[in-house]
Amino acid sequence: MLSIGLDRKNPPLVAHYNMYQSNLLIWLHQVMWKYTLKNYTKGLLLLLFFLSSDLMAQGEQVFGAHCSRCHTPKNMTDIIHDKWLNRSISEFFSVTKNTMPGESPGSLSDQDYHDVVEFMLKEAEIGLKNDAFLTSDYKITLKETQEVLSDVEWQNFGGNLNAQRYSPLTEINSENAKELKIAWRWKAENFGPAAEIRNVSMPIMRNGKVFIGAGATRNIVAIDAETGQTLWMWRPNEGERFEVAARKDSGKGVAYYEHKNGNNSVIAVTPGYYLVSLDAETGVPNKEFGENGWVDLTKGLRRAPNRELDIGLTSPALVVGDVIVVGSAHDVSFRPPSKANVKGDVRGFDASTGELLWIFHTIPEPDEDGYDTWFNDSALYTGNAGVWAPMSADEEAGLVFLPVESATGDQYGGDRHGDNLCANCLIALDARTGEMQWFYQLIHHDIWDWDNPTAPIVADLANGKRIVAQVTKQGFVYVFDRQTGVPVWPINEQKVPQTDVPGEWTSKTQPIPSLPLPFERQGVSLDDLIDYTPEIRDAVLQLIKNYRLGPLFTPPSIIGASDGTDGTLSLPYSTGGANWEGSAFDPETGLLFVPSQTRVGLMQLVNEPESSDIKYISGNAPLLKVFDIPAAKPPWGRITAIDLNTGQHQWVIANGETPKDIRDNPALKGVDLPRTGKHTRSGIVVTKTLLFAGEGFGGDPVFRAHNKLTGEITAEINLPASQASPPSTYRYKGKQYIIMTVANGRSPAELIALALSD
Repeated sequence: MLSIGLDRKNPPLVAHYNMYQSNLLIWLHQVMWKYTLKNYTKGLLLLLFFLSSDLMAQGEQVFGAHCSRCHTPKNMTDIIHDKWLNRSISEFFSVTKNTMPGESPGSLSDQDYHDVVEFMLKEAEIGLKNDAFLTSDYKITLKETQEVLSDVEWQNFGGNLNAQRYSPLTEINSENAKELKIAWRWKAENFGPAAEIRNVSMPIMRNGKVFIGAGATRNIVAIDAETGQTLWMWRPNEGERFEVAARKDSGKGVAYYEHKNGNNSVIAVTPGYYLVSLDAETGVPNKEFGENGWVDLTKGLRRAPNRELDIGLTSPALVVGDVIVVGSAHDVSFRPPSKANVKGDVRGFDASTGELLWIFHTIPEPDEDGYDTWFNDSALYTGNAGVWAPMSADEEAGLVFLPVESATGDQYGGDRHGDNLCANCLIALDARTGEMQWFYQLIHHDIWDWDNPTAPIVADLANGKRIVAQVTKQGFVYVFDRQTGVPVWPINEQKVPQTDVPGEWTSKTQPIPSLPLPFERQGVSLDDLIDYTPEIRDAVLQLIKNYRLGPLFTPPSIIGASDGTDGTLSLPYSTGGANWEGSAFDPETGLLFVPSQTRVGLMQLVNEPESSDIKYISGNAPLLKVFDIPAAKPPWGRITAIDLNTGQHQWVIANGETPKDIRDNPALKGVDLPRTGKHTRSGIVVTKTLLFAGEGFGGDPVFRAHNKLTGEITAEINLPASQASPPSTYRYKGKQYIIMTVANGRSPAELIALALSD
């Protein structure tokens, strides 16, 4: 601990300008050379004299007598801001004392050094505590940081409407990230009929409050962004509507609307598929919105005959200007009870009143474009094709981007022959009118459940291109001019394997982007399967002997096919590749960071007329393991950095250590395994300084900071449980926080906030 005497018996002499000496020239040369020649020259040239001696404070007097020949207060402020923020005051004091005056370092009294350091820090707007010089770890931070550096919010699921998951914050950097500690914890217990052991709700921060969903009934909670204290909670009471809801969980987050009258609202979608507007200060439903704050989203839907309502939404709505854009999520459609289902239309509502403004039909009506891509009038009864994934927008251009999912059902489309527009499309709509500006179908007639899972990323590149990029389950990134929908790099229609499933139809070609290069392995060959020992290879060959292998877009097949096979191996599988957790884009470097998993799945169709009126639905496919080892070669979890200026990969790393059960597996004794990563779905966030990533639910409770340019791990922070939600970051009252939900699958989930100590 540093201690400085405060002896004022011999105060420093009052300095007149003619007393300025050259005693700091050597010190300037020693110190300023570290801060580039440009700043060194600046320090020599910017020579200013101060107020008359009788107006100077003690520190200013010392500065004038011993420092001002080579430095100005402005010059020292620049140095402190550039090199000393988030470093300790005691270190700054020590360097000052040990390097100046240049000709006789350490020759001044401790009080003189104390005074001049205090003067320089105050000139630089550094906040000081009474014991600042007595506390070795007290950090140099801007005085009243919230006034000098405004709060930086995390405004929606993707950070901002552009879905970049990027923040310009710099307080947490490569030098101090390892010092991150838990600043506060908030437990998601006692929210709902049972404790929620996995909460994936993406926390947002607006006006000093963190908003999150909690519990199966999707309670909306406001939490103090500084302390973690619960401010208010709102619980939807939906009765029977909740009991039959398609999506019962905490959801993936909420939206926020700033009214022109100064009021603010939290926008949520309930499990029972209501749109709700809550006063952001109190949590009370806004009476002027809909019916006492509620809009029934089931009204006006294009329902299928003789079907129960199968629709909800877990992703947050998107507020673009004064319009709330709402998508839909259906029950998982591997085993749909019928070829018919409710259609996943996208709607826009007035953010103040809840009035319906427009409806966009993802499955067209007979008089609408694209209807002819649904053969035999199959568009009339086919459902799904909703937008269950998060959306994004270019608010300046008034465009909202829709990542549309597949149509009914996920692995069999024999009742909906044709390309099936606009299922599996990326669509740009006018956010005010709902009119389609352009579209691009990324999969024709999807029967792999490779629906678009992530919010499209809106970005401006260094080369001047204004793009939107869609990351996919199958391991591609499709990049378009966001105004026109023209691909940035050629997308080629390539021939793909065709189906032999009775009644099925497949497109002869699929759109394959020339760039960027795929971020995941695609298709299954023997080279993709583990072969660490002869015994393992023999077991793998035995495992797959009755299954089909093939390249990307090899179709699903039936149990008991004519060639004696019982299904088709798929890589990536229906869970991705990438999924809803999304990617992150760094506008500083043009790098897109994509977390993904490598897992071989089995597409196995069965005929069960007692379960569905569809000829074939998905069977209960087994896990593909031998000796408890996943069949695919690792890495099983990875992060890929893609330069969107060139389409090339910058780096690829395994995300996560090798699981303990794999390291200790007797079948792998003596095998030198690479770092495998894990079969988890990681959430990431990128800042001006670092890329942050956890391992996802089921992974180790570790949060890592990475060098953005290399992927190198710069810090590892232990968490109380595995990451569950994607992380977000914000600055509030001068402090940067990183928050996320964590869960161990046994205890109630938590929301935690990481921050540097004061």
